[in-house]
Amino acid sequence: MDQHIAESIGRPDLIRLDDRLVCLRFETMKVVSALAAVRHLLDAGVVRRGDTLLDSSSGIYAYALALACHRYGMRCHIVGSTTVDHTLRTQLSVLGATLEQMEPCSDLKLDQKRRVERIHEILAERPEYHWMRQYHDDIHYLGYRAIADRVREATGADGLTVVGGVGSGASTGALARYLRAADGGTGDRPDGRPADVELVGVQPYGSVTFGAEHVSDPEIIIAGIGSSIPFGNVSHELYDTLHWISFDAALAGSVDLLRRHAVFAGLSTGAGYLAARHEHERSPGRTVLFIAADTGHRYVDTVYARHREAAPIADLAPRDVTDRTQLALPWSRMRWSRARA
Repeated sequence: MDQHIAESIGRPDLIRLDDRLVCLRFETMKVVSALAAVRHLLDAGVVRRGDTLLDSSSGIYAYALALACHRYGMRCHIVGSTTVDHTLRTQLSVLGATLEQMEPCSDLKLDQKRRVERIHEILAERPEYHWMRQYHDDIHYLGYRAIADRVREATGADGLTVVGGVGSGASTGALARYLRAADGGTGDRPDGRPADVELVGVQPYGSVTFGAEHVSDPEIIIAGIGSSIPFGNVSHELYDTLHWISFDAALAGSVDLLRRHAVFAGLSTGAGYLAARHEHERSPGRTVLFIAADTGHRYVDTVYARHREAAPIADLAPRDVTDRTQLALPWSRMRWSRARA
């Protein structure tokens, strides 16, 4: 029996959608990393119950950290993006978290920059606060060890392709590391050969993480899977392939995923689903698992209400490129080959 709702929320479902196509579905994925990170800090004596944990968030991590603080008797202070909606603001308030939300801004890069500046101002005023640094501290990898173990048990983790939005780098990076090492991340397999696990990252246009800042999406940048500033938690050398997917293509993927498989998930999942289907078609002998990081409730008006606009996914295919100067909307794919940043 779970001791707190956060533990239940962080436990994903594994759903086989098709032969060798699997969805790793979370209600709120970042609860996994927030719970493990806070528990690690408490165990290491870095923080104590009652301390205040501080971070910046565009939305999902704010909720995850608030739940982790509620679970472990901590205080929570969030500097939130302009994208934090009324529902989340209300949840954070009831959970006892303090939210400072940035003023409306159409420039997400400026929004992110202002949030980081405000974090530093708060730390100067309240040096006893602990900055969680979700984008840069690899303690956010820890929670995914148990998820990797579950995936390994269900799929065998050999001849496996993992697909997911890159974002802060923690979820896809951690899963790849733990799955490639058969003993759960402490070393290679007994025969000395690392597990055959490929990692496919999904990015929005405009993200600096893998060098697509020169291509803008006329709709929006898909929140949570890209960045306007470099993230320390992204280990570029873990990724085999990258897909850059536009809002319109991701919308089509989200709608098709709900219509075809009844999986109601966020916009980043629609992008991951498109990339996963393509990788599955290219390598039908491999098991392809894609991450569904959250539910679709935040996207009812911006995505699902527009379902009649969605292009048939059979009409969509990526443009294969060999250099980032060739990137073009609505969908591009490039072998990254585990290169460094």
